[in-house]
Amino acid sequence: MPDSLLTLRLAIERLSALETIGEPDEARPVFFDFRAALTRGAVRAAEKIDGRWVVNPWVKQGILLGFRLGELQQMSDGDVLSFIDKDTFPARRLTVADRVRLVPGGSSIREGAYVAPSVICMPPMFINVGAYVDEGSMIDSHALVGSCAQIGKRVHLSAAAQIGGVIEPINATPVIIEDDVLVGGNCGVYEGTLVRTRAVLGAGTILTRSTPLYDLVRGEIYRATAEQPLEVPENAVVVPGSRAVKKGKGAEWNLSLYTPVIVKYRDEKTERGIELEEWLR
Repeated sequence: MPDSLLTLRLAIERLSALETIGEPDEARPVFFDFRAALTRGAVRAAEKIDGRWVVNPWVKQGILLGFRLGELQQMSDGDVLSFIDKDTFPARRLTVADRVRLVPGGSSIREGAYVAPSVICMPPMFINVGAYVDEGSMIDSHALVGSCAQIGKRVHLSAAAQIGGVIEPINATPVIIEDDVLVGGNCGVYEGTLVRTRAVLGAGTILTRSTPLYDLVRGEIYRATAEQPLEVPENAVVVPGSRAVKKGKGAEWNLSLYTPVIVKYRDEKTERGIELEEWLR
């Protein structure tokens, strides 16, 4: 870590430990330096080191510090858009130099979110503070990228996909979507779930810590543990499924419960089915 970022980290940790911030005017410049580092991608809530995802709790502390320091402020964009929020997290204003394609129609990106050059944002969508969206990804209409979520390269978040945010507890892993993942429409990925490279989530798939993932190909059942989140294997193709309730009234009434199911791993047919994604960029 460069000395400048180490100094910033120590300052954030010191301020976050204070029960009361006596001089907010002195603390705010520290936070603004931190927010700028978040926005340009110099710091992030989690990062891959030697093949393993590592959480940076001090980054989450910095985000929470911003909410503590912020004051409610009425903000507007012309005569149409008006909202009230903490002044420490205004809407981010992109320029041509950012090289992010933001299509008109009600989208919003908060300051403190990193959005790499070549990302495409279709209206309306929202990227929250602390999120990291890497190059070549598409955030489609009505999609949400929650606080601290990590989105890899060339990911497509289809219409109405919801990527949950995890700010607290500060040492909890956020939702992570690795490179070349396709997240289908109306999917929900929550509670620190890790989706490995080139996985495909079929429309309507929901992934949480409490949903076991059944792998029909390998004969395995993947579950979250107290220490590790649910993990979707590399190249897995996941679709919504169901499993029968075998006890009590559930069995008597022939009920079944939702569960995500891995039905295959990516092959040539899968590649042909999603090759249109490249044309959309």
